[in-house]
Amino acid sequence: MDDKNDSKEAALHYMQTLVDVARESFLILDHNLRVVSANPIFYETFKVAQEQTEGKLVYELGNGQWNIPDLKSLLENILPEKKAIRDYEVKHIFETIGVKTMLLNARQIDSVQLIILAIEDITVRKELEEKVANTVTELSTKVEERTADLQNRVKELEALNKTMVARELKMVELKGEIEELKKS
Repeated sequence: MDDKNDSKEAALHYMQTLVDVARESFLILDHNLRVVSANPIFYETFKVAQEQTEGKLVYELGNGQWNIPDLKSLLENILPEKKAIRDYEVKHIFETIGVKTMLLNARQIDSVQLIILAIEDITVRKELEEKVANTVTELSTKVEERTADLQNRVKELEALNKTMVARELKMVELKGEIEELKKS
């Protein structure tokens, strides 16, 4: 049993070292979904303290703000079956920091009975994507309106041109008749 604990401690130390240098938030959970460790980015992003996080059930974090149905589904239903999850999108409103859209990546490591959960905050990216989509829609609408306006103007010009050509032809015809009358 000592070798098993030593290998678990070594694995945990190795994982903590890796997540501490990562640019996204990480949680290391035990098999009961209690937080073993979190990286500094997690504490900074989600405005929580280490002493309010470690040892707590993940759903209890932030006074229960992490009791998110999609997160629960991921950790309790999907992950045990698949062992690894990539790009699981969750949107949630946190009391202290507002709306966050997160991409979750998780891996269950059975040999040491730990779960590593990466949380990428994509809130700004999603907002920008939405703004770009709205701008594209607005521009498309303006292009359609201006195209319709130009088509109407072209039709008006064609009608005017047709009238002017018809008048010019009539003038030529009348000039011809006048010339014929002069000759006679």
